[in-house]
Amino acid sequence: MTDKKIITVFGATGRQGGGLARAVLEERGGDAEFTVRAVTRNPDAEPAQELMRLGAEVVRADMDDEASLAPAFEHAYGAFLVTNFWEHMSAEREKTQARSLARAASRAGVQHAIWSTLEDTRECVHLDDERMPTLQERYKVPHFDGKAEADHYFTDEGVPTTFLRPTFYWENLLGAFAPQRGADGAFRLTYPMGESRLSGIAADDIGKTAQAIFRRGTDLISATVSIAGEHLRIADMAAALTKTLGEPVRYHPLSPDEWRAQGFPGADETGNMFQYYADCEHRFVAARDLDAVRDLNPALQDFATWLAAHHDHLRTAWA
Repeated sequence: MTDKKIITVFGATGRQGGGLARAVLEERGGDAEFTVRAVTRNPDAEPAQELMRLGAEVVRADMDDEASLAPAFEHAYGAFLVTNFWEHMSAEREKTQARSLARAASRAGVQHAIWSTLEDTRECVHLDDERMPTLQERYKVPHFDGKAEADHYFTDEGVPTTFLRPTFYWENLLGAFAPQRGADGAFRLTYPMGESRLSGIAADDIGKTAQAIFRRGTDLISATVSIAGEHLRIADMAAALTKTLGEPVRYHPLSPDEWRAQGFPGADETGNMFQYYADCEHRFVAARDLDAVRDLNPALQDFATWLAAHHDHLRTAWA
């Protein structure tokens, strides 16, 4: 048996939870305060097996099956709780999962939970605001608004919780939001952001900041901690990409309506998301004080640092 405090990590094979799991597991020696219990639906998959090789305990649980959650929380000091809207694209399902997590954490007596949540976009863009369509009957950006609505489950259940609000992952440049090569041979970033700044962050820094919050003990319980690594206009991101890769990357702005009209799965959702980032730029950016985030996570990466570390991966992903 270990005398280290167990942190139960949901999403341990994903971006956010994986970043936290790796950060904790990298701490070696007798001074390490925490150990990781990685939660997954598929313990036999390679990502889970890799965490086990690194020293994590791996357990099977499913957020859609509340009864399966109890063993994941047993004897845990803390828990990192994150849901994946993009797996099913239902705000109502995401809220149900969050309620199950809150109940299970409460029953187990978890002493410190971090709930990965987001802003309620309807505080800035009201439901009757015709700038953007209403989705799933009652949301503007469902993967934001559903998480925000779920916040109260944790307070209602008496779970000592820090509410962590991340932002756009720069890793999206390696996948869903990667530039496309245009007819002129240059790569194009075609985001509907106009001249507004996009708050971005390296996914690993979400996990490292969560680790720092656990290290603070009770200091940040009940607090909302909003984080980013840098706030940049898309044109400036394109310029930084050009410098890093040595070939042109240009910003080709779309209107939100043009983005939504592309019709791919999630086009309405992501179009509304980018429009929220743009139209509500000042309040979103102001909530993410980079100095305060760096106080928690001194190794916080800016965009240039992240680009330097992902130079080869970017070239491979965009090939």
